[in-house]
Amino acid sequence: MQSLKKNFQFRYVYQKGKSFANRRLVMYVIKNSTGENRLGISVSKKVGKSVVRSHVTRLLRESYRSMEGQLKKGYDIVVIARVSCKDASYWEVRRDLAHLFRKHSFFVAGEPEKQQNKETKKEFLATEKKD
Repeated sequence: MQSLKKNFQFRYVYQKGKSFANRRLVMYVIKNSTGENRLGISVSKKVGKSVVRSHVTRLLRESYRSMEGQLKKGYDIVVIARVSCKDASYWEVRRDLAHLFRKHSFFVAGEPEKQQNKETKKEFLATEKKD
């Protein structure tokens, strides 16, 4: 997974990209010239101190990584975390991210994401009960 790191890259996506939002996240998407997706994550100081911002960033990056195989390729994606994201669990962040990808029609083959999400959550909960 490649990242957007430079300010001019983020500004380009903000200015030219298409955006959708929900309660916890805002997503901007624009087609790029590479064959891969590049992800940029923005978590402002309004969300919390550095530990909280890092936690939210890790949740978003892992949520994206778990869905990456089902997504269309060749896009720059910027995800902005809203303040309400700091209290969300991994599964809530993942659901909200998947919701925005569906709004952008980003899944390759329909919506296999919902079924996989239920299965992986069941597996996660089963391993939690064992411990």
